[in-house]
Amino acid sequence: MDQGFEPSERVGSTGKFPSSNKYDIVIVGAGPVGLLLSACLARWGYSIKHIDNRPEPTKTGRADGIQPRSLDLLRNMGLKSDIMAYEPAKVYEVAFWDPVSSGTGIHRTGTWASCPSFIDARYPFTTLLHQGMIERVFLKDLKKNGVEVQRPWTTKGFKTDAKADSEYPVEVNLEHVDGEYRETVRAKYLFSGEGARSSVREQLKISIKHKDPIAHIWGVMDGVAVTDFPDIKMKCTIHSEHGSIMVIPRENNLVRLYIQIASSTDKDWNPRKSATEEEVQNSAKRILSPYKIEWERVEWYSVYPIGQGIAEKYTLDHRVFMGGDACHTHSPKAGQGMNTAFLDALNLAWKIHHVEAGFADRSLLESYEPERKLVAENLLNFDAKYAALFSQRAPAAKDVAAASQQSNSGEEENEFIATFKESCEFTSGYGVAYNPNSLNWSSSHPAQSPHINPKGNKLRTGRILINATVTRVVDANVVHLEQEVPLNGSFRIYVFAGKPPKTLKALADFAQNLNKKSSFFSSYLRSDIDKVSHHEQHNPHSHFFTFCTIFSSKRSAIEISRDVPGVLARYRDHVYADDVWDQKVPEAEAAAHAKMGLDQELGGVVVVRPDGYVGIVTSLVQGAGTVDSLNSYFDAFCSKAISEQKAHL
Repeated sequence: MDQGFEPSERVGSTGKFPSSNKYDIVIVGAGPVGLLLSACLARWGYSIKHIDNRPEPTKTGRADGIQPRSLDLLRNMGLKSDIMAYEPAKVYEVAFWDPVSSGTGIHRTGTWASCPSFIDARYPFTTLLHQGMIERVFLKDLKKNGVEVQRPWTTKGFKTDAKADSEYPVEVNLEHVDGEYRETVRAKYLFSGEGARSSVREQLKISIKHKDPIAHIWGVMDGVAVTDFPDIKMKCTIHSEHGSIMVIPRENNLVRLYIQIASSTDKDWNPRKSATEEEVQNSAKRILSPYKIEWERVEWYSVYPIGQGIAEKYTLDHRVFMGGDACHTHSPKAGQGMNTAFLDALNLAWKIHHVEAGFADRSLLESYEPERKLVAENLLNFDAKYAALFSQRAPAAKDVAAASQQSNSGEEENEFIATFKESCEFTSGYGVAYNPNSLNWSSSHPAQSPHINPKGNKLRTGRILINATVTRVVDANVVHLEQEVPLNGSFRIYVFAGKPPKTLKALADFAQNLNKKSSFFSSYLRSDIDKVSHHEQHNPHSHFFTFCTIFSSKRSAIEISRDVPGVLARYRDHVYADDVWDQKVPEAEAAAHAKMGLDQELGGVVVVRPDGYVGIVTSLVQGAGTVDSLNSYFDAFCSKAISEQKAHL
């Protein structure tokens, strides 16, 4: 651990943790949200006490869908290949079935892409496998980084008292579920990822606000089915006079059926209504008629009411936090539960890291709740809209075709098409948007300069970076630019350098101003910088940031020693040629520049948060203007005064 950095800077396991009863964080719950938070912080060198009240990981059931944006994240963590080793089902299209116009039975009324082409996704499909397999991938990664989940343990209470211990203010009482063993630990943070019945939330007396009363009871069944239904390998929404089913294909020939048991429109409605496995199977048979279905085996079965709820607060003191189902509950139709939980964890993980590493002011943690609560509120609103979209009417074929393609006709879209596109963007994960704040630049941000948000810029702050394919100069590999920097907790600074003859002076000035004593670059240099390996690719100067330089030239025309100033040349593995054709911008000479909306000759600079969301975009200009703009941006949340006038969250 770097002893010369205050308060600390940790990236990678250090092997020097506090005494056995003190931890950086106690994480309660080993579902998706707790595991991803734990995986990030373990990689970045933090001491973790992770408990779960279950004796073993999930064996069957629970969440099962990984959306395209989440698959991007898992690849960035190096975990995608382990997920794919389980040979999950991949859903490229969704089929919709409705009652026939005359007679009885159902028929297919439309199919369309799960992730249509107007969404620029690397993985235009939903990946489906049960939660237990996903948990195993994370548990393996945690073990590699020195963390094992303690089972079956639970919390018996906690309190925050900075007077008793200012460094580890949270006292947590833990107990083995059989009551025989107890342990009291201290931590800097406590996180609840326990699910909808969060004991931490109950102790904090944070209530769940329900958007609407419970209106539906559903049965969910995972099993191996024998059926002549033609779309059993596709995701399907089925409506019939006997009720509704959602079909979700899974790994190992499994299929999940969500089967409507009761609705508030029923005469004998009871929100506590239940049903046996056999009754639900009989309902499925009636709904699927005239097609037949039987089960070789049922792996998991459950009945549950669907309610849309959101916690009024995600934290009270920015020492005790919650995420995942502890904060928000909704229907399974859009497949958002686990995916939203992943992004809760990621958002909090990097913010804790930047505060504890000494990079950011503690007030940075205040942005977790408003950013993630907004997403959850949007999810609940979307959930209701999504359900209505596919139940009110069967869409016409022309609507399906128009909704599934990028339209450049300029014609006004009807409500169905507009809602469909919005829904697809949201379900894919690319529709997540954060409001303006100190991290997401807007016209009200303390950083003000004519160089910020250059004309033509297509990037939106608080939204994910647009995908781009480029050629890495050092080895001629064609790579995905947004994946080149792994999830290492660093800000990613993309210097789109345009044409070398045009930007030679601007790049030199950029490097010179980075090296000024007062810059964000110089303020956070590693204390061990003279010992850093020559082969360190991502963080040779600081764990705060990584630089990537992209020229709008052919790779053969780029010479790093000639075209890249010394500071940026140190990141030689992150120098790229923007020379790969892209169908999204077929006429562009430099596709990555064009997709971002940056001048293909003069370039620009894009700062991307550690979680992949755009923070600020500036022009690349001669003189100090570009670095001054970035200094002002970082000054709004960093722990050290960088620009002349220190701004705060």
